Amino acid sequence: MKQYYTLKVAGLERDLPLCPLNETLSIGAFVIFGDVELTCACAKELLKIAPAHDVMITSESKGIPLLYEMARQAGENRYIVARKMQKLYMEDVFACEVNSITTAKKQMLYLDGKDAEFMRGKRVLIVDDVISTGESLRAIEELVNHAGGNIVGKMAILAEGDAQKREDILFLEPLPLFRADGSPIE
Repeated sequence: MKQYYTLKVAGLERDLPLCPLNETLSIGAFVIFGDVELTCACAKELLKIAPAHDVMITSESKGIPLLYEMARQAGENRYIVARKMQKLYMEDVFACEVNSITTAKKQMLYLDGKDAEFMRGKRVLIVDDVISTGESLRAIEELVNHAGGNIVGKMAILAEGDAQKREDILFLEPLPLFRADGSPIE
């Protein structure tokens, strides 16, 4: 069985470990945590195709370093993170349920009322590292809409599986799903 998938993105090459979701299906684990070179390169390439926006939002947690770097490179002083847990400092919080492909159970995303107020009436760009089933994206869209933000774009470094066929997202590279033997599903 093939153990890794070699991905080329933003001018860089990385070997992604294949992780089984079940007996017949595996995914390539794309983790930007700790990879500064990859994070910076992907942020630069995403900014080249990003629509005009006032603020960017992502969900906790792998999107955070990417969004930070995109904001830094673009000279933007603020970005918003939908949190996986409600924190003590958060006020006037609202939430949305999400069932992500990489998480074994349902989880919640929470938006602080101050962040909601900040994005009300603004052009909001949703950013993530990988879009697969679209569940995390849907949850963030729900939070942004509830807050009164105007979604101007949805983007990710990678679109996995059927997400590659979506016309409503921008992404840098496709990422296939894999059979149990490690071969890509076309």
